[in-house]
Parts: sequence; C-alpha cells; structure tokens
Amino acid sequence: MPPAGTLTAPPRPGQPRSPLPTAVERTSAAVLELLLPHRRSCDGAPDLPAAAFPAQLRRIAGFVAAGEPVVLTLPGFPCKSPSLAKVLGHLPDEGERLSLAFLDGLCAEVARVHPPGARLVICSDGHVFGDLVGVPDAHIDEYADELAAVVRREGLRRLSLFDLRDVLGDLPYDAKRALVDDRYAPALEELRAEVRSDPDTLALYRGITRFLLDDTVGFTGTRSALQRECRRRAYEVVRRSRAWGALIEEHHPRAVRLSIHPQRAGAEKFGLRLLDAADPWTTPWHSCVVHHPDGRRELMHRAEAERLGRTVLRNGRPSHVEATG
Repeated sequence: MPPAGTLTAPPRPGQPRSPLPTAVERTSAAVLELLLPHRRSCDGAPDLPAAAFPAQLRRIAGFVAAGEPVVLTLPGFPCKSPSLAKVLGHLPDEGERLSLAFLDGLCAEVARVHPPGARLVICSDGHVFGDLVGVPDAHIDEYADELAAVVRREGLRRLSLFDLRDVLGDLPYDAKRALVDDRYAPALEELRAEVRSDPDTLALYRGITRFLLDDTVGFTGTRSALQRECRRRAYEVVRRSRAWGALIEEHHPRAVRLSIHPQRAGAEKFGLRLLDAADPWTTPWHSCVVHHPDGRRELMHRAEAERLGRTVLRNGRPSHVEATG
C-alpha cells in the first residue's frame, strides 16, 4: 500500500505502480518554478525543471508541509565597490532599490501557490571582508543603515536584514572578523586544494580576483605586484564568505539558500539574478543602473554608463543614469 496521501497512477502493462507527486511536492515544485526564470546559472542550462534542484525542493517542502512561510537567505548587499569607475557613491542607489523591490515581489508571488507566502533574509556580508576589499567599516555601516531605510520607505515587508551586528553586537569589527574566521572559515590549504580540483571553486576564485583587481584604488606598486596581492586576498575573501555561509546556516538552518553568484543545478545554493546585466557576475554594488529610452533597466559600470547619458539625483544623491539615445 502507498503511504497515506500518495496517489498512484494506473500502471502500464508489465510496469509497477509509481506514485504521483503529493500535494506538498506539487506545491514545493510550484514555488521553485517561480524562481527558475531568475536563475543565475554557470552550467549553460537555464531551462531545467524543478526536479533538477533536489536540495532546494527538500527545504521548500519543509515549510510547505508545516504550513509556514518559505524562508530564503541571500548573502549579499555588502557595500558599494570602492571604485568610482563602477559606482555612483558608497550608499545604496537605484540598483539596490530595484533589487530589493524585485526580491519582495518574488516573495509576494509565492503566496499565489503557497498562501503563507515567503520571506527573505538579506545577510549583508560587508563587515565580513570589508578590510580585504578596501571599504571602511563606517561606510559599510552607512550602507547597511540606508539599505534598512530603503526597505522601510518602500514598504518591503517580506524582507529583513541580518549582519554581524545581529550576531556579535558592539564588539570592534576586527574582533568580529577574527571570531568568525576562527570558528567557521576553512583552512587555507584546504581551500587551495579545492581551487585546484573543483572547476566551480576555481571560477569563483578567479571571479573574485578579477573584482579585486578592478576595485583596488590607490595601489602604488607594479601591476604584477597588484595581481599577486589580489590573488592572496581572493583566497581570504572566499574563506570568509564560506565562514559567513556557515554562520548563516547555523542561525537559519531550515532556510532555502540563495546566492548572487552563478550556481550549478544540484548545488546547495540557488543562483539568483537580481537585475539584467551583460556580465552574469555584475551586481548592484559593483555597478549603477542605466534607464534606457525603451524602458529597459540595466546594470553597467559607471564609466560606461555615463557615456550614454546623464546622472539623475534622488533625494539629493546620485541614483542612476538616464540614457539619452
């Protein structure tokens, strides 16, 4: 006999009976199907079915079976790049505003297929590696505080914020980073071996090295010295990102894990695209928004964007670029 609540399909001649999806499984797949159009893929297969993501389906099913809102966690929204060739300033702008509205709207969509809906915890990781990317902790605090203000002003009630201040209170940030590193980060040699053996980890390491090269300002050494320094820092950024992920998992153990980085089908994290960009690694905190005359909104480095039009202010601060042609 099948388990209670499991439907069975009439078997074909000579074939055993196979169970049809339960109501929980159908609803979980429907929730995941709302995320699939926004998937950030690194495997060249963007049109996969929900069944290709068993880790995410299992976690969604836990909330569906309990009749609870689906909880998602997204590490990101750390701080703006220190390079003014990429961004309009050190505070959130139109890129963050549109991305937060998109995430809140995605959670609202979940209620169509799962009435309790969804909520998303933005796990802002700027303080975790601010010293490695050259951004002062004061700027990171200002960025995080303004991010919270955007959530309040825009009425994005399905979003919440989580950062090192929620975990370790008022300790000095260097002490916070040391504690997180000691408790959660993998050993450097372990990570080096993984970079050598795993293509996805190698791609992440190379992507972060590229970001560090592009974002470093004020370096007075040679280009080759800068490359060596960025490769060293890239390992530390990956280590601390892993540590932050482990800490998030400890505090939100049931949550569906999202990532702003491209992810393969079957990975523990689901890569999510926030806004359109030519480069899949581009984020709102490494770029600015361009409003095109046809209504499209695209992420682009500031230096390139400002060749297309004029910078628009919102509340007295640079917000986005309005393309003129």
